[in-house]
Amino acid sequence: MRLTILGSGTNIHPTRAASGYLVRTDHTLLLDFGPRTLANLLKTGVNRHRITHILFSHYHADHFSDFITYFFDAMIFTKYQGGTRPPLTVIGPRGTKRFFRALFTTLPGFTHAPFAVHFKEVADRAFAIGKTTVIPRTVTHTENLHCLGYRIEYGGKALAYSGDSQYCDSLVRLCGDADLAVLDCSFPASRPNPVHLHAGQCGQVAAEAGISRLVLSHLYPITERYDVREQAGERFGGKIVLGQDLMAIKL
Repeated sequence: MRLTILGSGTNIHPTRAASGYLVRTDHTLLLDFGPRTLANLLKTGVNRHRITHILFSHYHADHFSDFITYFFDAMIFTKYQGGTRPPLTVIGPRGTKRFFRALFTTLPGFTHAPFAVHFKEVADRAFAIGKTTVIPRTVTHTENLHCLGYRIEYGGKALAYSGDSQYCDSLVRLCGDADLAVLDCSFPASRPNPVHLHAGQCGQVAAEAGISRLVLSHLYPITERYDVREQAGERFGGKIVLGQDLMAIKL
């Protein structure tokens, strides 16, 4: 399994793209698809038309908006440029089907794709994509919004991704004994926010879950003024990496 960070920042950040992660197992998957991540996907050299599954944690714009450009490109490629691509499956929390039905109905050129498009709503039950096991788990982010973290297991390795989350027991369970956990480190411990993890809580989750490596990501601009890696290390004694756009990690 191989992870490439397409975006380690948030909606508006001077140097980082927003949330997006490329995961390669026996399939090519995306975890979230925020603004500016599509440009970074092109830089990886991965054929964007071979991506089979996109998994969304929730539909705040900083985790979703580049899907619009990506899908419109896929429509042009297959309708007018003679291209082909495998079926695309879009997976997400409750409300996914309603959300995309409204989106596709509203945006010109989004209906009648010449390739199969499937929408799947998931919550707290494992499923398989080929030889890859995906375990979605509901996490706590904002009120009245169903948000998911994902655990990807393949080849004896486990990758956990928090999406956007507060500290909660379900996130600790999602990360249990993972080889790598990518956590929402939106703020420094000294400047906490009520709906996101801060650096100290990222370290707490990593320690309680017994993970091997911690990647701090989803960094708001304020985090650049603090040593969030050191703050996370006050709670977690394992390896801590500050996420960067286009950083590649092999598990």
